[in-house]
Amino acid sequence: MIGEEKVRSEDLNLCFEKLMMVAAGNSGGGVKRKGAVITEWKDIPMELLLRIVSLVDDRTAIVASGVCSGWRDAICLGLTHLCLSWCRKNMNNLVLSLAPKFTKLLTLVLRQENPQLEDTAVETIAKFCHDLQDLDLSKSFKLGDHSLYALAHGCPNLTKLNISGCTSFSDEGLGYLTQFCRKLKILNLCGCVKAATDCALQAIGQNCNMLQSLNLGWCDNVGDLGVMSLAYGCPDLRCLDLCGCVRITDDSVIALANGCLHLRSLGLYYCRNITDRAMYSLAHCRVKNKASIWQSMKGRYDEEGLRSLNISQCTALTPSAVQALCDTFPALHTCSGRHSLVMSGCLNLTSVHCACAVQSHRTLNSILHTAH
Repeated sequence: MIGEEKVRSEDLNLCFEKLMMVAAGNSGGGVKRKGAVITEWKDIPMELLLRIVSLVDDRTAIVASGVCSGWRDAICLGLTHLCLSWCRKNMNNLVLSLAPKFTKLLTLVLRQENPQLEDTAVETIAKFCHDLQDLDLSKSFKLGDHSLYALAHGCPNLTKLNISGCTSFSDEGLGYLTQFCRKLKILNLCGCVKAATDCALQAIGQNCNMLQSLNLGWCDNVGDLGVMSLAYGCPDLRCLDLCGCVRITDDSVIALANGCLHLRSLGLYYCRNITDRAMYSLAHCRVKNKASIWQSMKGRYDEEGLRSLNISQCTALTPSAVQALCDTFPALHTCSGRHSLVMSGCLNLTSVHCACAVQSHRTLNSILHTAH
Protein backbone atom coordinates (compact mmCIF):
# COMPACT_ATOMS: atom_id res chain seq x y z
CA MET A 1 0.00 0.00 0.00
CA ILE A 2 1.53 3.32 -1.07
CA GLY A 3 2.17 5.53 1.93
CA GLU A 4 2.25 2.60 4.30
CA GLU A 5 5.16 0.60 2.88
CA LYS A 6 8.48 1.63 1.38
CA VAL A 7 8.38 2.07 -2.34
CA ARG A 8 10.35 -0.72 -3.96
CA SER A 9 13.63 0.23 -5.61
CA GLU A 10 12.53 -1.09 -8.98
CA ASP A 11 9.42 1.15 -8.75
CA LEU A 12 11.65 4.14 -8.03
CA ASN A 13 13.92 3.31 -10.97
CA LEU A 14 10.97 2.99 -13.31
CA CYS A 15 9.54 6.21 -11.96
CA PHE A 16 12.86 8.01 -12.44
CA GLU A 17 13.21 6.76 -16.00
CA LYS A 18 9.69 7.93 -16.79
CA LEU A 19 10.28 11.33 -15.24
CA MET A 20 13.55 11.74 -17.14
CA MET A 21 11.89 10.86 -20.45
CA VAL A 22 9.32 13.58 -19.86
CA ALA A 23 11.92 16.13 -18.78
CA ALA A 24 14.23 15.37 -21.69
CA GLY A 25 11.43 15.38 -24.21
CA ASN A 26 11.95 11.67 -24.91
CA SER A 27 15.41 12.39 -26.23
CA GLY A 28 16.86 9.34 -24.52
CA GLY A 29 19.69 11.29 -22.89
CA GLY A 30 20.17 12.73 -19.45
CA VAL A 31 18.73 16.06 -18.38
CA LYS A 32 21.34 18.82 -18.23
CA ARG A 33 21.43 21.38 -15.44
CA LYS A 34 24.09 24.10 -15.48
CA GLY A 35 26.54 21.93 -17.37
CA ALA A 36 25.90 18.85 -15.26
CA VAL A 37 23.83 15.86 -16.26
CA ILE A 38 21.16 14.49 -13.92
CA THR A 39 21.57 10.74 -13.84
CA GLU A 40 19.99 9.86 -10.49
CA TRP A 41 16.60 10.69 -9.07
CA LYS A 42 18.12 12.41 -6.04
CA ASP A 43 19.74 15.03 -8.31
CA ILE A 44 16.45 16.49 -9.58
CA PRO A 45 15.86 20.03 -8.24
CA MET A 46 12.42 20.69 -6.74
CA GLU A 47 11.40 23.26 -9.36
CA LEU A 48 12.04 20.77 -12.15
CA LEU A 49 10.39 17.98 -10.18
CA LEU A 50 7.11 19.88 -9.84
CA ARG A 51 7.17 20.75 -13.53
CA ILE A 52 7.71 17.11 -14.48
CA VAL A 53 5.05 15.83 -12.08
CA SER A 54 2.50 18.16 -13.67
CA LEU A 55 3.07 16.32 -16.98
CA VAL A 56 2.95 12.68 -15.87
CA ASP A 57 -0.02 10.54 -14.87
CA ASP A 58 -1.34 10.49 -11.32
CA ARG A 59 0.02 7.03 -10.52
CA THR A 60 3.57 8.14 -11.34
CA ALA A 61 3.11 11.27 -9.22
CA ILE A 62 1.99 9.15 -6.26
CA VAL A 63 4.99 6.84 -6.63
CA ALA A 64 7.32 9.84 -6.90
CA SER A 65 5.95 11.23 -3.63
CA GLY A 66 7.32 8.14 -1.87
CA VAL A 67 10.93 8.60 -3.01
CA CYS A 68 12.10 10.74 -0.09
CA SER A 69 10.81 13.30 2.37
CA GLY A 70 11.89 16.19 0.13
CA TRP A 71 10.00 14.87 -2.85
CA ARG A 72 7.02 14.00 -0.69
CA ASP A 73 6.77 17.52 0.72
CA ALA A 74 7.24 19.19 -2.66
CA ILE A 75 4.73 17.02 -4.51
CA CYS A 76 2.15 16.98 -1.74
CA LEU A 77 2.19 20.75 -1.53
CA GLY A 78 2.37 21.30 -5.28
CA LEU A 79 -0.21 18.80 -6.54
CA THR A 80 -3.66 20.39 -6.89
CA HIS A 81 -5.49 17.94 -9.20
CA LEU A 82 -5.76 14.20 -8.59
CA CYS A 83 -7.77 11.41 -10.21
CA LEU A 84 -7.93 7.95 -8.65
CA SER A 85 -10.56 6.46 -10.93
CA TRP A 86 -7.93 4.07 -12.29
CA CYS A 87 -7.83 2.31 -8.91
CA ARG A 88 -9.96 -0.82 -9.32
CA LYS A 89 -9.30 -2.23 -5.85
CA ASN A 90 -8.73 -0.73 -2.40
CA MET A 91 -9.54 2.86 -3.42
CA ASN A 92 -10.82 3.45 0.10
CA ASN A 93 -7.45 2.56 1.65
CA LEU A 94 -5.62 4.60 -0.98
CA VAL A 95 -7.66 7.68 -0.12
CA LEU A 96 -7.09 7.13 3.60
CA SER A 97 -3.36 7.05 2.89
CA LEU A 98 -3.13 9.99 0.48
CA ALA A 99 -5.60 12.55 1.82
CA PRO A 100 -3.50 13.50 4.88
CA LYS A 101 -0.53 14.20 2.55
CA PHE A 102 -2.16 15.92 -0.44
CA THR A 103 -3.69 18.75 1.55
CA LYS A 104 -3.59 21.36 -1.24
CA LEU A 105 -5.90 19.52 -3.62
CA LEU A 106 -8.42 21.64 -5.53
CA THR A 107 -9.82 18.83 -7.69
CA LEU A 108 -10.32 15.20 -6.68
CA VAL A 109 -11.96 12.62 -8.95
CA LEU A 110 -13.04 9.36 -7.29
CA ARG A 111 -15.47 7.99 -9.88
CA GLN A 112 -15.85 4.21 -9.51
CA GLU A 113 -17.11 1.34 -11.61
CA ASN A 114 -17.50 -0.84 -8.53
CA PRO A 115 -18.40 0.76 -5.19
CA GLN A 116 -15.34 0.97 -2.97
CA LEU A 117 -15.46 4.23 -1.04
CA GLU A 118 -16.79 4.31 2.51
CA ASP A 119 -17.66 7.22 4.77
CA THR A 120 -14.25 7.00 6.46
CA ALA A 121 -12.51 7.99 3.23
CA VAL A 122 -14.70 11.06 2.67
CA GLU A 123 -14.35 12.05 6.33
CA THR A 124 -10.56 11.92 5.90
CA ILE A 125 -10.77 14.08 2.78
CA ALA A 126 -12.88 16.62 4.65
CA LYS A 127 -10.45 16.60 7.56
CA PHE A 128 -7.35 17.42 5.52
CA CYS A 129 -8.35 18.89 2.13
CA HIS A 130 -10.01 22.15 3.13
CA ASP A 131 -9.22 23.92 -0.17
CA LEU A 132 -11.11 21.37 -2.27
CA GLN A 133 -13.31 22.97 -4.94
CA ASP A 134 -14.19 20.11 -7.30
CA LEU A 135 -15.13 16.65 -5.98
CA ASP A 136 -16.44 13.66 -7.95
CA LEU A 137 -17.92 10.86 -5.82
CA SER A 138 -20.20 9.43 -8.50
CA LYS A 139 -21.39 5.83 -8.14
CA SER A 140 -20.34 5.67 -4.50
CA PHE A 141 -23.20 3.44 -3.42
CA LYS A 142 -21.71 2.74 0.01
CA LEU A 143 -21.58 6.37 1.14
CA GLY A 144 -24.13 7.69 3.62
CA ASP A 145 -25.06 11.01 5.16
CA HIS A 146 -21.96 10.99 7.38
CA SER A 147 -19.98 11.85 4.24
CA LEU A 148 -22.19 14.86 3.50
CA TYR A 149 -21.95 16.07 7.09
CA ALA A 150 -18.15 15.82 6.93
CA LEU A 151 -17.95 17.70 3.62
CA ALA A 152 -20.23 20.41 4.97
CA HIS A 153 -17.78 21.21 7.76
CA GLY A 154 -14.48 20.39 6.07
CA CYS A 155 -14.90 21.58 2.47
CA PRO A 156 -16.94 24.81 2.46
CA ASN A 157 -15.22 26.02 -0.73
CA LEU A 158 -16.76 23.36 -2.98
CA THR A 159 -18.01 24.84 -6.26
CA LYS A 160 -18.53 21.57 -8.14
CA LEU A 161 -19.89 18.35 -6.64
CA ASN A 162 -20.84 15.15 -8.45
CA ILE A 163 -22.69 12.61 -6.30
CA SER A 164 -24.69 11.05 -9.13
CA GLY A 165 -25.69 7.48 -8.40
CA CYS A 166 -25.12 7.85 -4.65
CA THR A 167 -28.42 6.28 -3.74
CA SER A 168 -27.93 6.17 0.04
CA PHE A 169 -27.82 9.92 0.62
CA SER A 170 -30.97 11.45 2.15
CA ASP A 171 -32.60 14.82 1.56
CA GLU A 172 -31.77 15.74 5.15
CA GLY A 173 -28.06 15.16 4.52
CA LEU A 174 -28.12 17.10 1.26
CA GLY A 175 -30.01 19.96 2.86
CA TYR A 176 -27.43 20.10 5.65
CA LEU A 177 -24.59 20.24 3.11
CA THR A 178 -26.11 23.25 1.35
CA GLN A 179 -26.13 25.26 4.58
CA PHE A 180 -22.32 25.27 4.57
CA CYS A 181 -21.32 24.78 0.91
CA ARG A 182 -22.94 27.94 -0.39
CA LYS A 183 -20.47 28.45 -3.25
CA LEU A 184 -21.76 25.50 -5.27
CA LYS A 185 -22.12 26.29 -8.97
CA ILE A 186 -22.34 22.80 -10.48
CA LEU A 187 -24.22 19.98 -8.75
CA ASN A 188 -24.95 16.53 -10.19
CA LEU A 189 -27.68 14.61 -8.36
CA CYS A 190 -28.65 12.26 -11.19
CA GLY A 191 -30.20 9.12 -9.73
CA CYS A 192 -30.08 10.37 -6.14
CA VAL A 193 -33.69 9.37 -5.56
CA LYS A 194 -33.65 9.69 -1.76
CA ALA A 195 -31.64 12.90 -1.64
CA ALA A 196 -33.29 14.89 -4.43
CA THR A 197 -36.71 15.75 -3.01
CA ASP A 198 -38.70 18.96 -2.87
CA CYS A 199 -37.39 19.50 0.67
CA ALA A 200 -33.77 19.30 -0.50
CA LEU A 201 -34.43 21.55 -3.50
CA GLN A 202 -35.96 24.14 -1.19
CA ALA A 203 -32.71 24.09 0.80
CA ILE A 204 -30.68 24.45 -2.41
CA GLY A 205 -32.81 27.38 -3.52
CA GLN A 206 -32.40 29.04 -0.15
CA ASN A 207 -28.65 28.47 0.30
CA CYS A 208 -27.02 28.07 -3.13
CA ASN A 209 -27.97 31.17 -5.10
CA MET A 210 -24.74 30.94 -7.15
CA LEU A 211 -25.84 27.63 -8.71
CA GLN A 212 -25.49 27.49 -12.50
CA SER A 213 -25.88 23.81 -13.39
CA LEU A 214 -28.02 21.11 -11.78
CA ASN A 215 -28.67 17.54 -12.91
CA LEU A 216 -31.82 15.98 -11.42
CA GLY A 217 -32.15 13.21 -13.99
CA TRP A 218 -34.40 10.33 -12.90
CA CYS A 219 -35.08 11.82 -9.47
CA ASP A 220 -38.76 10.93 -9.45
CA ASN A 221 -39.42 12.49 -6.05
CA VAL A 222 -38.90 15.96 -7.51
CA GLY A 223 -42.12 17.97 -7.92
CA ASP A 224 -43.25 21.48 -8.76
CA LEU A 225 -42.57 22.83 -5.27
CA GLY A 226 -38.91 21.92 -5.47
CA VAL A 227 -38.36 23.23 -9.00
CA MET A 228 -40.16 26.48 -8.20
CA SER A 229 -37.86 26.94 -5.20
CA LEU A 230 -34.88 26.52 -7.51
CA ALA A 231 -36.28 28.96 -10.05
CA TYR A 232 -36.71 31.76 -7.55
CA GLY A 233 -33.65 30.99 -5.42
CA CYS A 234 -31.08 30.35 -8.17
CA PRO A 235 -31.54 33.14 -10.74
CA ASP A 236 -28.22 32.37 -12.47
CA LEU A 237 -29.23 28.77 -13.31
CA ARG A 238 -28.14 27.96 -16.86
CA CYS A 239 -28.37 24.20 -17.23
CA LEU A 240 -31.10 22.07 -15.66
CA ASP A 241 -31.76 18.41 -16.39
CA LEU A 242 -35.20 17.24 -15.27
CA CYS A 243 -35.29 14.12 -17.44
CA GLY A 244 -37.47 11.48 -15.86
CA CYS A 245 -38.89 13.80 -13.21
CA VAL A 246 -42.38 12.54 -13.96
CA ARG A 247 -44.17 14.54 -11.26
CA ILE A 248 -43.41 18.02 -12.57
CA THR A 249 -46.01 19.99 -14.52
CA ASP A 250 -46.20 23.21 -16.52
CA ASP A 251 -45.91 25.17 -13.25
CA SER A 252 -42.25 24.15 -12.98
CA VAL A 253 -41.38 25.33 -16.48
CA ILE A 254 -43.31 28.57 -16.04
CA ALA A 255 -41.39 29.31 -12.85
CA LEU A 256 -38.08 28.63 -14.65
CA ALA A 257 -39.11 30.89 -17.54
CA ASN A 258 -39.86 33.75 -15.15
CA GLY A 259 -37.03 33.27 -12.66
CA CYS A 260 -34.06 31.96 -14.67
CA LEU A 261 -33.52 34.40 -17.52
CA HIS A 262 -30.10 32.93 -18.36
CA LEU A 263 -31.32 29.36 -18.79
CA ARG A 264 -29.54 27.84 -21.79
CA SER A 265 -30.17 24.09 -21.48
CA LEU A 266 -33.31 22.33 -20.26
CA GLY A 267 -33.97 18.59 -20.21
CA LEU A 268 -37.60 17.48 -19.99
CA TYR A 269 -37.31 13.96 -21.37
CA TYR A 270 -40.27 11.79 -20.36
CA CYS A 271 -41.96 14.65 -18.44
CA ARG A 272 -45.35 13.78 -19.85
CA ASN A 273 -47.28 16.32 -17.79
CA ILE A 274 -45.70 19.14 -19.78
CA THR A 275 -48.14 20.79 -22.19
CA ASP A 276 -48.25 23.69 -24.66
CA ARG A 277 -48.72 26.09 -21.77
CA ALA A 278 -45.11 25.52 -20.72
CA MET A 279 -43.76 26.08 -24.26
CA TYR A 280 -45.68 29.32 -24.74
CA SER A 281 -44.49 30.51 -21.35
CA LEU A 282 -40.82 30.04 -22.32
CA ALA A 283 -41.40 31.88 -25.58
CA HIS A 284 -43.40 34.69 -23.97
CA CYS A 285 -40.82 35.35 -21.24
CA ARG A 286 -38.11 35.56 -23.90
CA VAL A 287 -40.02 38.30 -25.69
CA LYS A 288 -41.07 40.03 -22.47
CA ASN A 289 -37.50 40.23 -21.15
CA LYS A 290 -35.86 40.99 -24.47
CA ALA A 291 -35.08 44.62 -23.59
CA SER A 292 -33.49 43.88 -20.23
CA ILE A 293 -31.45 40.94 -21.56
CA TRP A 294 -30.28 43.00 -24.54
CA GLN A 295 -29.07 45.78 -22.27
CA SER A 296 -27.28 43.42 -19.85
CA MET A 297 -25.59 41.53 -22.70
CA LYS A 298 -24.59 44.73 -24.57
CA GLY A 299 -25.76 43.48 -27.94
CA ARG A 300 -25.03 39.76 -27.45
CA TYR A 301 -28.72 38.98 -27.15
CA ASP A 302 -28.62 35.95 -29.46
CA GLU A 303 -26.06 34.28 -27.18
CA GLU A 304 -28.61 34.19 -24.37
CA GLY A 305 -31.74 32.08 -24.20
CA LEU A 306 -32.29 28.38 -24.75
CA ARG A 307 -29.65 26.66 -26.85
CA SER A 308 -30.59 23.08 -25.95
CA LEU A 309 -33.99 21.57 -25.19
CA ASN A 310 -34.97 17.92 -24.82
CA ILE A 311 -38.72 17.31 -24.98
CA SER A 312 -38.53 13.67 -26.07
CA GLN A 313 -41.55 11.61 -25.02
CA CYS A 314 -43.47 14.77 -24.03
CA THR A 315 -46.43 13.50 -26.03
CA ALA A 316 -48.92 16.17 -24.93
CA LEU A 317 -47.15 18.91 -26.92
CA THR A 318 -48.53 20.18 -30.24
CA PRO A 319 -46.63 21.45 -33.30
CA SER A 320 -47.87 25.04 -33.03
CA ALA A 321 -46.53 25.54 -29.50
CA VAL A 322 -43.15 23.93 -30.16
CA GLN A 323 -42.79 25.82 -33.46
CA ALA A 324 -43.47 29.09 -31.64
CA LEU A 325 -40.71 28.22 -29.17
CA CYS A 326 -38.33 27.26 -31.96
CA ASP A 327 -39.00 30.54 -33.76
CA THR A 328 -38.36 32.50 -30.56
CA PHE A 329 -34.99 30.87 -29.79
CA PRO A 330 -32.83 30.87 -32.97
CA ALA A 331 -30.20 28.64 -31.33
CA LEU A 332 -32.65 25.71 -31.18
CA HIS A 333 -32.00 23.55 -34.24
CA THR A 334 -33.79 20.60 -35.78
CA CYS A 335 -31.57 20.40 -38.86
CA SER A 336 -29.21 17.50 -39.49
CA GLY A 337 -25.99 17.63 -37.49
CA ARG A 338 -27.16 20.42 -35.20
CA HIS A 339 -29.93 18.78 -33.19
CA SER A 340 -30.26 20.99 -30.13
CA LEU A 341 -34.05 20.59 -30.06
CA VAL A 342 -34.58 16.88 -29.35
CA MET A 343 -38.08 15.56 -29.95
CA SER A 344 -37.64 11.76 -30.11
CA GLY A 345 -40.85 9.82 -29.64
CA CYS A 346 -43.06 12.82 -30.48
CA LEU A 347 -44.46 11.70 -33.81
CA ASN A 348 -46.91 14.60 -33.92
CA LEU A 349 -44.03 17.12 -33.95
CA THR A 350 -42.43 16.07 -37.22
CA SER A 351 -43.60 19.29 -38.88
CA VAL A 352 -41.55 21.47 -36.47
CA HIS A 353 -38.43 22.92 -38.11
CA CYS A 354 -35.85 25.53 -37.18
CA ALA A 355 -35.22 28.60 -39.33
CA CYS A 356 -32.11 27.23 -41.04
CA ALA A 357 -33.86 23.95 -41.87
CA VAL A 358 -36.68 25.89 -43.53
CA GLN A 359 -34.17 28.04 -45.42
CA SER A 360 -32.27 24.95 -46.58
CA HIS A 361 -35.52 23.42 -47.82
CA ARG A 362 -36.38 26.61 -49.74
CA THR A 363 -32.91 26.74 -51.29
CA LEU A 364 -33.20 23.14 -52.44
CA ASN A 365 -36.61 23.78 -53.96
CA SER A 366 -35.24 26.86 -55.73
CA ILE A 367 -32.37 24.85 -57.22
CA LEU A 368 -34.72 22.11 -58.40
CA HIS A 369 -37.09 24.69 -59.89
CA THR A 370 -34.21 26.39 -61.74
CA ALA A 371 -32.99 23.06 -63.06
CA HIS A 372 -36.37 22.33 -64.60
